[in-house]
Amino acid sequence: MRLGWKLHGDGARIAPGEVVAPNERLSWPRTVGIGLQHIVAMFGATFLVPVLTKFDPATTLFFSAIGTIAFLLITGNRLPSYLGSSFAFIAPITAATASGGQSVAVGGILATGLLLALVGVVVHFAGARWIQLIMPPVVTGVIVALIGLNLAPVAWSNFKLAPLTAVVTLASIILIQVLFRGIVGRLAILLGVVIGYAFASVRGEVDFSPVAKADWLGLPHFTAPTFDPSVLGLFLPVVLVLVAENVGHVKSVAAMTGRDYDKLTGRALLADGVATTLAGLGGGSGTTTYAENIGVMAASRVYSTAAYWVAAFGALALSLSPKFGALINTVPAGVLGGVTTMLYGMIGILGARIWVQAKVDFSDSVNLTTAAVPLIIGIANFTWIVGDLEFGGIALGTAAALVIYHVMRAIGRWRGTAQG
Repeated sequence: MRLGWKLHGDGARIAPGEVVAPNERLSWPRTVGIGLQHIVAMFGATFLVPVLTKFDPATTLFFSAIGTIAFLLITGNRLPSYLGSSFAFIAPITAATASGGQSVAVGGILATGLLLALVGVVVHFAGARWIQLIMPPVVTGVIVALIGLNLAPVAWSNFKLAPLTAVVTLASIILIQVLFRGIVGRLAILLGVVIGYAFASVRGEVDFSPVAKADWLGLPHFTAPTFDPSVLGLFLPVVLVLVAENVGHVKSVAAMTGRDYDKLTGRALLADGVATTLAGLGGGSGTTTYAENIGVMAASRVYSTAAYWVAAFGALALSLSPKFGALINTVPAGVLGGVTTMLYGMIGILGARIWVQAKVDFSDSVNLTTAAVPLIIGIANFTWIVGDLEFGGIALGTAAALVIYHVMRAIGRWRGTAQG
């Protein structure tokens, strides 16, 4: 591992067709500026998860920063990435908190991190080919889609509490995406929340008293994990989503930089597992590699890991202000209803995007059935109770996707009825 970077050119310019490689950097003032831009890019989504799940935003930001540092160290400072809150945890955290409290939800995050770290170790030594065999695009897509669509009732429960504020928030997000180019357009969700928050404040829907009482400096609020086997089934499907996201991140960075990072796939999974485990030890949201920051890299053509060290330490500094965390916690229900109507739908459509990009053939009855049955299970939130264990729509939908695909494929090959 090398923590030093060589200067790219004169440190001020990037020639046409060139990129700043992970082991390079621009001048430090420019590197700091890009690092701060990475903080802005991850900010909206990273904070939205704890706001929706009633976790402490400062604690989540603290572990996001620590997790990013761990990721950079474990990957040998060779793979640029910021680790922010994963949306895949929203549904299981919400369900686990409702049934057993926040400590139980934190225990689920810890278990998820340990399992992901184990997967990373296996991938590092055995290669990533087996992941593609177990989770082909049709399966990965349906798991991502059902996680988003399963949350639809949560969006409506907040939306109906303040419909006008929710509509203003949602309309702002939609319009910003088409009115502005560049980083402003990419930050549509964050800016929409700001506009909705301002509107709600004018209408008297925001309580600022907790902000006034909070200190300017202090450690985040930590929550110790407890384990309840009945909720662990809610979190296991998240591992599959995190695997898919991390593998996709490695492939994306490789494509943009023209380098082969396949050998770092196992390290990336291990690093995200360690980051999620750390979050689960103290009450932070589970983490994942962030597509928002890939967008910043693509726009700036700067893939320097130095910028991510700046982002990590900047986020760490912000997390040490309880007043800042208290302000985030004042986001009212109407704003949450508007933004989650967009966000949860986008998660669902990301699953469909995986199908489109992989050119999944839905004229094949195996693919069609693999997608159809789990989606209904997830959207309707089918529930199966076995003793003290309760499996919800996401867990059952994930299991159904894996079983249906592999069983139908095996029988199809045996009977000669399989397509392709």
